[in-house]
Amino acid sequence: MVKTLGNRIGTAKPRLSTPRQVRDTRYSPDATVRGWYKSARWQALRQEVLARDLYTCQHTGVLLTGKAPAPDSPVVHHKVPHKGDERLFWDMSNLEAVSKEWHDSEAQREERKPS
Repeated sequence: MVKTLGNRIGTAKPRLSTPRQVRDTRYSPDATVRGWYKSARWQALRQEVLARDLYTCQHTGVLLTGKAPAPDSPVVHHKVPHKGDERLFWDMSNLEAVSKEWHDSEAQREERKPS
């Protein structure tokens, strides 16, 4: 007679994580940061920042008229990386309108520099 392992197998936690899961939990143990970007609150704040900055890149002066992934599409950038800090994430004075091109090159280069 064969006994089934039943619930014993189901209780084992997976050892492997996807790169996204590892990245998402690096700064926020409950991985809420990704959810913040998808929220209606973020979308409203994002629009407020873009309007305040007149849809103009605050680093290059380029008008942000493109649609993603165009180089002149608008991105709202955190001046000081929030790294999961909710206060920094939602602080409007920490946000600025930039072009996708600037954000994907200069901003990312700055964030990768060792402290």
